[in-house]
Amino acid sequence: MPRILLVDDDSQALDSTRKILEFEGFEVLTAVDGQKALEEIRAGGTQKSFDLVITDVRMPRLGGLDFLRALSLGGEAVPVILMTAFGRVEDAVWAMKSGAVDFLTKPFKRQTLLSSVEIALKRGIAQGLRGSTGGVSPGRLIFGRSSAMRELQDLALRVAPTQASILLTGESGTGKELIARFIHEHSTRKNLKFVAINCAAVPEQLIESELFGFERGAFTGATSAKEGLFETAHGGTLLLDEIGDMPLAVQAKLLRCLQENEVRRVGATLPKKVDVRVIAATHRNLKNCVQEGVFRHDLLYRLEVVGIHIAPLRERLEDIPSLVDHFIKNAAQRHQKSVQSIDEETFKILLEHSWPGNVRELSNVIERAVVLAPKNSISPSELPSHLLSCLGSKLSSSLRLQSPSMISVPLGTSLRDVEDLLIRKTLEATAGDKNMTARLLGINSRTIYRKLDKRSEKDSDHER
Repeated sequence: MPRILLVDDDSQALDSTRKILEFEGFEVLTAVDGQKALEEIRAGGTQKSFDLVITDVRMPRLGGLDFLRALSLGGEAVPVILMTAFGRVEDAVWAMKSGAVDFLTKPFKRQTLLSSVEIALKRGIAQGLRGSTGGVSPGRLIFGRSSAMRELQDLALRVAPTQASILLTGESGTGKELIARFIHEHSTRKNLKFVAINCAAVPEQLIESELFGFERGAFTGATSAKEGLFETAHGGTLLLDEIGDMPLAVQAKLLRCLQENEVRRVGATLPKKVDVRVIAATHRNLKNCVQEGVFRHDLLYRLEVVGIHIAPLRERLEDIPSLVDHFIKNAAQRHQKSVQSIDEETFKILLEHSWPGNVRELSNVIERAVVLAPKNSISPSELPSHLLSCLGSKLSSSLRLQSPSMISVPLGTSLRDVEDLLIRKTLEATAGDKNMTARLLGINSRTIYRKLDKRSEKDSDHER
């Protein structure tokens, strides 16, 4: 799990932000000013390294902007998010120019913070920084055994050596960025940069300068020139994630950039030639967006030279075994656990879930289970409660369908016999699954085994 250094001299804000991040599973260390943060970063080598720093701007001893500058001069490669209660557009531009990956204005919403963290961690991977958020090398990318994913892998390998623009489509969490990285790693550009930007995460007033750069004096706060991501990715690959959320005004400039292979920085008079292979990704239906007038049809044609659709996990359940094995190995190594496998009952539960969060959700579920597992194998008790409750609902529905009439019990029947009858009928409905029967009846599975053993002894006595 990523390690985050949180820096703020406001103890109340520091505590509330830390709780939000820890609730999401991040490991969080704190510091009260930039000087202390630098000491933390430089204290103990790799054991003290961080995947991300989130720091306030105004602090005693060393403020956020000075901290960012000191970090850069010292050569520490870690992405930084700046936050302040005095946010202005000029400050945001200056922060980006100074090397920050995002700029948050207090008070910010929980989801705004988490979205910023997600993008910052991805940016850290794209720049080759230390991170543990799922960057997968080509040899480790697991496609699965389904025909859909085998065809996807074959198509990705065929288009990778070409210079064609690619549009990746699919629901959130299906692994579009991982596929983009796979294509880059199998292309002729693999030894050059892979750069990613989430178009939905960058403020509309900043996305143009983020993509194309700006010249000194282009606007208030632009005290020096800054290259955009197209120039940064020159010779390599640029992933435009969530392209469907790009503003129309920027779409027009992007189209010209793709047609002419050149960019013009904000405030510049002359364009610069660039050589970039563009891969776009979206969870939206861009054809519908064109009809609604929020996406340019000519840009869609330019981006979708080759379209690759990634099917949701619920449509390729046969991929779950290989994905689970892959995630268990990764999580066990990362958290220094001895977990090696998943038991049969737990695996059945995974197959019953609809996976609205797709592969990302499965990865999170398995990592949580590995962290909680007391033994070498994952059992149902390590799964999130919503997976078990959904399964219980499905089985209850199945039970009602298989046994539409009420169980008739004559008056005078002993409580013990009623209990035995209910257990027997539930076992019939679950096809003899004793553990599932126990969960449906709200009793311990050992009770089921004990009842069955007693019944078996009773039947043997009758036979004698």
